[in-house]
Amino acid sequence: METPEHVFREFLRQRHLKYTTERLAILKEIQKFGRPFEAEELLLELRESDYRISKATIYRTIKHLLDAGLLKQAHFGGGKQAHYDFVAPESSHDYLIDLDTGKIIPFANEAVVKLRQEIARKMGFDAVGHRFQIMARRADNAK
Repeated sequence: METPEHVFREFLRQRHLKYTTERLAILKEIQKFGRPFEAEELLLELRESDYRISKATIYRTIKHLLDAGLLKQAHFGGGKQAHYDFVAPESSHDYLIDLDTGKIIPFANEAVVKLRQEIARKMGFDAVGHRFQIMARRADNAK
């Protein structure tokens, strides 16, 4: 199994881009989140870790990570800020959004992946990904 660092290094090498300590620090920090995050949150976390990485470098690296398939942009209704989420090469996950608190809860479910593959196959396609979000309220708060 290839590590995210190896995948990113190879992606950059193929595009004749440098694998810098700043880009590695950004990737490592993203992996620590364990949830969707905003670019500004990433910037603050890196600055608290004593990294002096420019906002431009963060946004460029996010773009490279998206293109490399190690990051995905998560769209949550109404928000103006883009959210990003780390995609481990060996797994995928979806989101349950608590409408009362705004909390975004990642989850993985093999049945969702199987359903995605089955639907695509029946329509003559090979599924390579999906986005699935459940908007919900706690059962005791539901009306």
